[in-house]
Amino acid sequence: MIAKNALRTLLLVVALLLGMVVVASATPPGIPSATTARTQLNALTVAADGSSSGYSRDLFPHWTTVSGTCNTREQVLKRDGTNVVVDSSCAATSGRWYSPYDGATWTAASDVDIDHIIPLSNAWKTGARSWTTAKRQQFANDLSGPQLIAVTDNVNQAKGDQTPATWKPPLTSYHCTYARMWIGSKYKWALTINSAEKSALNSMLNSC
Repeated sequence: MIAKNALRTLLLVVALLLGMVVVASATPPGIPSATTARTQLNALTVAADGSSSGYSRDLFPHWTTVSGTCNTREQVLKRDGTNVVVDSSCAATSGRWYSPYDGATWTAASDVDIDHIIPLSNAWKTGARSWTTAKRQQFANDLSGPQLIAVTDNVNQAKGDQTPATWKPPLTSYHCTYARMWIGSKYKWALTINSAEKSALNSMLNSC
């Protein structure tokens, strides 16, 4: 009996560890290491943010079709979730989503937002204003870099269009990763940063 209980406990631990591995791997691709992020941060152009005049989310067509009936949001939900089941229209009907911003786990896709690491309005003010609509669409649906991630909806809404100078994920243990994603995306898309933003990112990298 003791041996059976010990085996059950061991299997439970293994299952939990495997579950943690699945959650831990549910992150965007292309996140630079802390060392690379520091190099990229120093390579970014520091400049005051431009005007938000003329900005509209419609200028960044997002959640475009990726394949079949699946759009970008649905693709990220499948990528970042565990045991995600979708219907014929690719809408998630069940699954589990761990939000690294606040440590919450959700079982309804409606409780999950897909965050643009670099908010669309911030991108507009830091370089995207001069882009073509086609390029802004590529940015808003970027699945190849660290620009999109599934997180708790109200946490994403609290972030809004803020930079790390005024908003950081509630979980301080995630600040290192968040800074690396922010820097990696700004670097990939050659967007500028302001001085307060750069200072905040340097501080966050110090937690890595």
